[in-house]
Amino acid sequence: MSTPEQAHPEHSDPAHPGHPAHHHHAATRERTTLPLALFGMPLGVIGLAGGWYAARTDLGAPAWPDEVLYGIGTALWIVLSVVYIVSGLRATTGGFRSDLKHPVFGPFAAYIPLIGILVAGHYSLYLPNAGPWVTFAAVAALAIVAAQLVSHWMTGGIRLQDFHPGYFVPVVAGANVASIGLSQIGQHDAAIGAFAAGLFFWLVIGTAVIVRLVAHEPLPVPLRPALSAFLAAAATSSLAWIISHPGPIDEVQLGLTGILVIMLVVQFLLIPEYGKLRLGFSFWIFTFPIASTTNYAVRFFTTTHLIGWQAWAWGILGAATVFVVVVALGSIPRGRRTEKPRAQDAPAPA
Repeated sequence: MSTPEQAHPEHSDPAHPGHPAHHHHAATRERTTLPLALFGMPLGVIGLAGGWYAARTDLGAPAWPDEVLYGIGTALWIVLSVVYIVSGLRATTGGFRSDLKHPVFGPFAAYIPLIGILVAGHYSLYLPNAGPWVTFAAVAALAIVAAQLVSHWMTGGIRLQDFHPGYFVPVVAGANVASIGLSQIGQHDAAIGAFAAGLFFWLVIGTAVIVRLVAHEPLPVPLRPALSAFLAAAATSSLAWIISHPGPIDEVQLGLTGILVIMLVVQFLLIPEYGKLRLGFSFWIFTFPIASTTNYAVRFFTTTHLIGWQAWAWGILGAATVFVVVVALGSIPRGRRTEKPRAQDAPAPA
């Protein structure tokens, strides 16, 4: 008897609606909403915009690169959000609640409010009256989504083998982004609280993910880009602290930087695994970890003034920009291709 994956061969890209990972939780349920993984596009673009904004303030870069990137990312976020909401309202099955419970893509439901925090934090510079209120609303929305996810996980909604590094998104990267947004609107105490929440879940979820990766079968090839979430957790933690504690680098910052460096080395060693993937939508998941690391690197080098700090900062920013452009170009459809499904491309059984 053929499996759903064998009966319907599609792209090997997990962000594609036809990918078998979208049937991971319930193979018989028709997907009626926009794939949440597509929100990785505006997240990556806005993440890169943050790096260019840091370069504007610390390296004297012109304003237009970050403003253009923020504009593109915001437009993508709005369009995707509207399509997702409308398709959810029209759907006879599925919807946001169902997506939250999906063992593969459920954590990515946090993308929508997480991006909202980044957008609101930036445009608070130009809308000082409305910006903080929008930031508070986005932080509250993220907190509600994260709480729903955690309560689902705690009540047996998923099994240990369902865990993957993407579970860092709502409660670790999300908490750190909330801390960054709150710092941007001058709410230092709340920012520290959000950072502490992210630190707690970094330890808890990180332990669960490591146990899953060590004790169970390897992640399917299409889901291996989620391993970059280890880098995103370290980068956003470092960013959250340096933004809430401007000035000389302290011991906490040095410790976080050390963790980030180790996670960066791990990602370099994983390049052969990532190389098994075809360039496409799945590569967008790499863009935010790389962009947030770039943002932090610019801030770190301009604060420490290490030897060659300007060259390092500009070089890292340039490399990250080239990478995002390559991913964007690689995501442009070039005609439908039918591939034979490979066993290693199928997600872990639910």
